Amino acid sequence: MNKLYVGNLSPSVTVEDLKQLFGERKLPLTDEVLLKSGYAFVDFPDQNWAIKAIETLSGKVELHGKVIEVDYSVPKKLRSRKIQIRNIPPHLQWEVNSVYLRCAAKLTGQTFEDYSFKVSYILDMDAAPPLPATRNRRSGRTTREQDSQPGTSGGYLVPRQKQPDFPLRMLVPTQFVGAIIGKEGLTIKNITKQTQSKVDIHRKENAGAAEKPISIHSTPEGCSAACRMIMDIMQKEADDTKVTEDIPLKILAHNSLVGRLIGKEGRNLKKIEEETETKITISSLQDLTIYNPERTIIVKGSIEACCRAEVEIMRKLREAYENDTAAINQQTNLIPGLSLSALGIFSTGLSVLPPAAGPRGIPPVSPASYNPFLGQSTQLGGLYSVPPASQAPEQEVVYLFIPTQAVGAIIGKKGQHIKQLARFAGASIKIAPAESPDVTQRMVIITGPPEAQFKAQGRIFGKLKEENFFSGKEEVKLETHIKVPSSAAGRVIGKGGKTVNELQNLTSAEVIVPRDQTPDENDEVFVKISGHFFASQTAQRKIREIIQQVKQQEQKHQQVAPVTHSSK
Repeated sequence: MNKLYVGNLSPSVTVEDLKQLFGERKLPLTDEVLLKSGYAFVDFPDQNWAIKAIETLSGKVELHGKVIEVDYSVPKKLRSRKIQIRNIPPHLQWEVNSVYLRCAAKLTGQTFEDYSFKVSYILDMDAAPPLPATRNRRSGRTTREQDSQPGTSGGYLVPRQKQPDFPLRMLVPTQFVGAIIGKEGLTIKNITKQTQSKVDIHRKENAGAAEKPISIHSTPEGCSAACRMIMDIMQKEADDTKVTEDIPLKILAHNSLVGRLIGKEGRNLKKIEEETETKITISSLQDLTIYNPERTIIVKGSIEACCRAEVEIMRKLREAYENDTAAINQQTNLIPGLSLSALGIFSTGLSVLPPAAGPRGIPPVSPASYNPFLGQSTQLGGLYSVPPASQAPEQEVVYLFIPTQAVGAIIGKKGQHIKQLARFAGASIKIAPAESPDVTQRMVIITGPPEAQFKAQGRIFGKLKEENFFSGKEEVKLETHIKVPSSAAGRVIGKGGKTVNELQNLTSAEVIVPRDQTPDENDEVFVKISGHFFASQTAQRKIREIIQQVKQQEQKHQQVAPVTHSSK
């Protein structure tokens, strides 16, 4: 079966409306139509009919006053497989090589087990980093329809979106910056030309600092080559100026990636040290702030050894970064309209911080003047239904359970980390006292609006991963409790457990509503949610939606009751 997502549906649309719509266009829909609030899932017998449905309906048909969107219900990366050819000479231009054109023309359109091949290539002129995409998976059509243009090969020349750039960030002594730049910039131009990289020296930032950051944007090989050239230049300058101290290689890395570089019990770092014959140290966690989330990796040894270590260190960091990116891209399909880059809770989300202007590219903004919610309502609207500015957002209370041994990491030295986290998220965060000395979990009580809940919980999940409370390949899964009115508990469960089962299937979280609970003084009971961060968040939002629906129905009933009574 080929399942499709049908979005932007009016609340008045029914299953029969959808069946009639597909039937009028002679699209053989199966009987399985799963209708939700604002969207639906439908099945087709094969891929060809699914493609035809997308091309016929998406963005072109209006149903009950709204133009519908149709797309695959699974992430795009699960629908295609790519073959990558690497290490091609940089001077070779694909578009003028007739061999590649003939290959593309020959394979395009060939079928295998009812699947049609499509061959495309990237023009050399399009090799520069593309502009950020403005659409998400469900907001519009794919590049097949929007960006493809017929090419001379008979196929398509598709400007493919590249993987996110992961630069090598170095710290160099300020006295060597002039030598790295060279007279009239000739030295740095030579570095960029020979290594096919872009080298940014942030020399105007943090005036008077003893060290300056350098960002190198290129392939892994290009970054390593540029690093080697910079190390050679610094060593030559040190020799010429009779500097006797060895010059270490200093690499900057976001704190969320460093834990996986170190590895369990420091095994990864020890292995790199042994294989490269270097000594590697990492700056203290106490140096971090929400405005400077980078740690300094200091590598000592010969230039040759330091450069070998750089290759291994960056390989680990890139691997961690790509895993985070892939996980985020996959999980955000559960939360349409959410912009994670605006939230700043993951290694890929630093753009929540203001533009670079201060030390290491982070501006010297005081916490009091920094508003992490500024300009985010549009991105968050898809998940949180952000209220107008004149209406105060509803305060929610969430009870999050963390391992007892992780409490110190969440609190930080003299409570510094938990205070920063509370300011960053705009939430109240308290750790409840232990019920007994031997408890394995402690309860974190988070109070704040939906956006604050997302940010605070996300940072806590991330912190546990960073500090290796979960192994490198182990997913962080925590238990969360939220209170619901006892009158809404039955709605969360549904008839015969139907609603809670659908909720678990949709979110991948485990949702339990204990039946033997006694409501508290506010007539509320607990719902228990267990799962990874995105699963937990999606389940929380869906349960809050059910609570809101129950409250609205109760309000309507209360309004109707007096009118009925007076009419008698």
